Amino acid sequence: MTRAFVFPGQGAQTIGMGKAFADAYPAAKAVFDEVDEALGESLSGLIWEGDIETLTLTQNAQPALMATSMAAMAALKSEGVTIEAASYVAGHSLGEYSALCAAGSISLADTARLLRIRGEAMQAAVPVGVGAMAALLGLDFATATQVAEEAAQGEVCQAANDNDPAQVVVSGHKAAVERALVIAKEKGAKRAMLLPVSAPFHCALMQPAADRMAEALAEVTINDPAVPLIANVRAEAVTDAAVIRDLLVEQVTGSVRWRESIGYVAAQGVSEVYEIGAGKALSGMIRRIAKEIECVAVNDPDGVKAAAEKIG
Repeated sequence: MTRAFVFPGQGAQTIGMGKAFADAYPAAKAVFDEVDEALGESLSGLIWEGDIETLTLTQNAQPALMATSMAAMAALKSEGVTIEAASYVAGHSLGEYSALCAAGSISLADTARLLRIRGEAMQAAVPVGVGAMAALLGLDFATATQVAEEAAQGEVCQAANDNDPAQVVVSGHKAAVERALVIAKEKGAKRAMLLPVSAPFHCALMQPAADRMAEALAEVTINDPAVPLIANVRAEAVTDAAVIRDLLVEQVTGSVRWRESIGYVAAQGVSEVYEIGAGKALSGMIRRIAKEIECVAVNDPDGVKAAAEKIG
């Protein structure tokens, strides 16, 4: 059985996520404790008892979602499932860091600190209100890319997330993204709507954040992952630590090629994908990309036990 473990990105956060893992598994609680220590604050307190507006701030959501995914991995390990049960790992945007942490490429403490820096840098790169992102539903990637190019008109507007065959997210200057909404509907989009995000991720406006991540990543030890990573910007397997370091910088301004990434693992014979951490948004996307792949959500202790039983 060929499997992939995938890790969610921003938008999956909820108050209380991961608490059930921490309550049921001491190893999962230890993950949250280590992340709190690495950041020098009680992120777990915010996740479990805070308010959703504060948790949704990019610099909080990114390490919080990673911590929840790593708590799920610790729970799986407690049930006898290690990362080697997967043939590939992948993550959506910030989830790529979770995937690398799970694969032993970056330590948990370093991953938490990198994601705090990444969140702060992405937020600081563009003043609030200058940028925007929008989801275009019912258009393929080629058409959505045309929409973005037409809408740019000298500003930035790029196809940022190629999520599945009928969902592409565009990102850039607010006025350009608003033009894209109109053009998308003219080209037959079923829906086109602005997203409730605080910055225009995965476009050229994020270059200051990419520069900051290049500095931060240069100071961190990155090992070759225990299993190959399907990199967001390449949509193919990568195993070299030096290449991964460069791709993590490129990822800040580059497109998340999720549809192609899942197409790649399907072509390699992956028949089961385990979504590890908060929510199950990726499972929905994966079903629309490759109907033959079975998706298993590992987002609570019952999911951990079911996954462990299935993997055997």
